[in-house]
Order: sequence, then C-alpha cells, then structure tokens
Amino acid sequence: MKKITIPLMMLLLAGAIACNKNGLQTDTTANVSESDAADMVGASLSVNSNGLASLSDDVTIKSKWFIDNHLTCGATKTDTLTKTSHPGAPVTFSYGLGYSYTLNCNASNIPDNITGKVNFSGSHSGPHFSSSNTGNLIFKVAGLTPTAPNYVLNATFIQSGSFISKKDTTNHGNENLSVVVQNLKFNKPIPTIAGGTATFTLTGTVPKKGAFSYAGTLVFNTDGTAKLTVNGSVFIINLLTGEKSKG
Repeated sequence: MKKITIPLMMLLLAGAIACNKNGLQTDTTANVSESDAADMVGASLSVNSNGLASLSDDVTIKSKWFIDNHLTCGATKTDTLTKTSHPGAPVTFSYGLGYSYTLNCNASNIPDNITGKVNFSGSHSGPHFSSSNTGNLIFKVAGLTPTAPNYVLNATFIQSGSFISKKDTTNHGNENLSVVVQNLKFNKPIPTIAGGTATFTLTGTVPKKGAFSYAGTLVFNTDGTAKLTVNGSVFIINLLTGEKSKG
C-alpha cells in the first residue's frame, strides 16, 4: 500500500479552511490593524489636519458670533473658504469648505440653537497616513440661551476617500468613516471642550488584501484628548495633533 505524506504547511492550511467552513473566519482586518485604525480616526479628528475637532470649533465659535451680532430668528447664513496648514507644519492639509447656518429661537423668541451643515473636500498628510477625502458635518449647536451653562454640539461627521500608509505603502485603498457625536459640551464664553461622547465606524478595502471594518467609541476629555476604544483596545488621542498613545 502506497504511503502518502502530507506536508505540515498543507495540514495547517487545511485546518484554516476547515475553521472557515465551521464559521470561525480568519482575521479580515490584518491589512489595517487596530493601531492603524486608531491612527486613521485620530487624523480625522485632529485640529492639525482640519478634522472633526477643528470643524466643531468652527461651528461653535460661529454660533457665538451669531448671538453677539444679534441676528434675527430664522436667519440663514452661508460661507465658503479654503483652509491650509502653515508652511513647515508637521501635518499638512488643504481643504475647501462650505458652511450653512440657521439660527433657531425658542417660544420666547430668544436664540436657542443653530443647525447647519459643513461640506468639505481636500487632503491631509501626517506622520502615519495621507488621505484625500470628501465629506460633511451635519450639526446642531444648542445652549445659546444666556442661562445655559454650556454650548452643546450634536453632529454626524461622514468622510470617504482614499488613504495610504507611510510605514507600509502596500496598505492603501479606500476608507469610509462615520462619527456620531453625542452632547459634546463646550465651556462658555471661550468654547473649550467640557466633555461628551461619540461612536464611530471605519470601513474600507485594500487592493489584494481585502476589506477591513472597525467600530468603537470616543469619550472627549477636558484636557484636549479623547479616549478611543476599538475592539477592546484603548488609545488616547491628542485632539490637536491626532497622535495616539496607549490608554
């Protein structure tokens, strides 16, 4: 009787295939690790890359400007501008933005909140990733009445585009990021962050490597950082630079 010898690597491969057939799927996020995902989300949040933190500052400060200039209830304003990083900055960006704001009053005809949308298109380049993207921020800034202790932002931030890793250029492809901001509070009169939370999803594809998908939470701290949790791993994101550290 002929004896058949099966090489060890084939046995391991067969075992992996069997696991897949039994519903235990292999890791589909190996092309973009949890640490990579934290870098990508951090860059999309940071002020230095004109991310969510920068846009949140914009709309909150603009809301204060509406009140200071005594605009009428129901007034709508639009604005367009280009924002670019300073020469020699460690993180570079260039974005075109379009803003729309509507002032809403309460039953007593006192300014109560501002709703609106920011559309953006451009690119940024940091120490870990470069990205070209488009997206929008749909927002409501409440707490405009004189007795309200804080400005409060609720918003949905959506961004999609392409990315490339600087440490591994084979990791490049398409990304889609969605962040839902819940009760992000800003101090008065100077709008510094006083707390809030968010949830996010990050998905995308890398050619020849497949798809990746992550979801997690953000807790905004009062020291200019946010705690990012993804798949049980915790990172601290610097909202100015986008850089992360282990939580």
